Amino acid sequence: MDRFDAAIIGAGVTGVATARRLAMAGLRVLLLEKGEDILSGASKANSALLHTGFDAPEGSLELRCMQQGYSEYMGLAQAMNLPVLKASAMVVAWTEAQETDLQGILSAAHRNGVTDTRLISRADILSREPGLSPKARAAVLVPGEFVIDPWSPFHGYAQQILNLGGTIRRGTEVTGGAFDGQSWRIETSKGTFCADRIVNCAGLYGDRIDALLLGRTDFTIKPRKGQFIVFDKAAAKQLNSIILPVPDARTKGVVLTPTIFGNLLVGPTAEETEDRHRATVTRSALDMLQQRAVEILPALQDMPVTATYAGLRPATEFKEYRIHCDPARNWVTVGGIRSTGLTASLGIARHVADLLGAGPGESPKPPQMPNLAEHLPRDWQSPGYGEIVCHCEMVTRREIEAALNGPFPPGDLGGLKRRTRCAMGRCQGFNCMGRIAELTGGRLSPDIAVAP
Repeated sequence: MDRFDAAIIGAGVTGVATARRLAMAGLRVLLLEKGEDILSGASKANSALLHTGFDAPEGSLELRCMQQGYSEYMGLAQAMNLPVLKASAMVVAWTEAQETDLQGILSAAHRNGVTDTRLISRADILSREPGLSPKARAAVLVPGEFVIDPWSPFHGYAQQILNLGGTIRRGTEVTGGAFDGQSWRIETSKGTFCADRIVNCAGLYGDRIDALLLGRTDFTIKPRKGQFIVFDKAAAKQLNSIILPVPDARTKGVVLTPTIFGNLLVGPTAEETEDRHRATVTRSALDMLQQRAVEILPALQDMPVTATYAGLRPATEFKEYRIHCDPARNWVTVGGIRSTGLTASLGIARHVADLLGAGPGESPKPPQMPNLAEHLPRDWQSPGYGEIVCHCEMVTRREIEAALNGPFPPGDLGGLKRRTRCAMGRCQGFNCMGRIAELTGGRLSPDIAVAP
């Protein structure tokens, strides 16, 4: 039975970032994911924004992790060829009551150290975004809010984990385990493993993993569904900024934002659900999102919708992150990481390493990730790409072959999509899926190339 210094359960954004940080500290890590590929749970569906923490709870662990994660990410982005779209954000007030709330938002941002935020008038808003509805009254400008690629960084982190001697097991569900006072015996759907420490990053199933292995949990996952609409690439010319609403006590509200892939995104909704596995879209919610987008940006009235999707966020009965360490059992739980998890992931990983007494360790060689961003040169613009497989997203055969033959190949079709953008455009795979099936035949498996 293989023995590891640390086992991380769940390969979403926090699990992958944490496994990377512990591997950097010299620990032999095991990353376990029940899905066929990493990022296959809550992490596969998000709004892909890099947040400054301007509206995070003052003095909170969430704020610290967000700002540490933001800072580390900005350093890695250049080293790993990760695109950053400098969009800036505006928290726009549409009513008199919302306008009154702006001063409190600004004051909170300054207390959080985001001192470049400022109030701007309707005239300033419209000078930045002429197509925005003139019903906008005022806004808080947040220059440091950016749009990023939500998946490529973590595929790069996975490569670093493998290069540092770690092991990633996909399609491997934890089914049980026991602690003998020194180490954990972990039962899974693909065998038994032994680890000195466990970090629970199981996201939507975090409370169940706690209950299964610890026999208790101090939080309950209450899945919150968020539905999104993706407007056609032609819509991207209508907006440059991230348009944020004035939040309420329950949710940050509906966002209208450019994406790194050249679309406009509106969402998410915030709907309580009991289903932890399947996130469905509904006509009523999609109609509401489309109507709200048109109210904000009237030019979207006749703009076609490319795609709709929904994701589940691992909300709990608490607003705060549920990160707890049980030193007596060599255990850390990382739970309740909701919409800020993408930004905070590297900061959370650092916090977990501190809880476990793991030092900073070595900085692994940064892999060069392929660019998927629309505002930067793409692979099809360079000679020798072979053929265009997906014409909607201009994905080349060379890109698909590189993903399939790379150091961390996709475990399923969803993983290939997140690595290349194939079948994610206007036709949603209608025209290219046959060719993709030919190229991937027998080559998509969670067991391929997951350990050195």
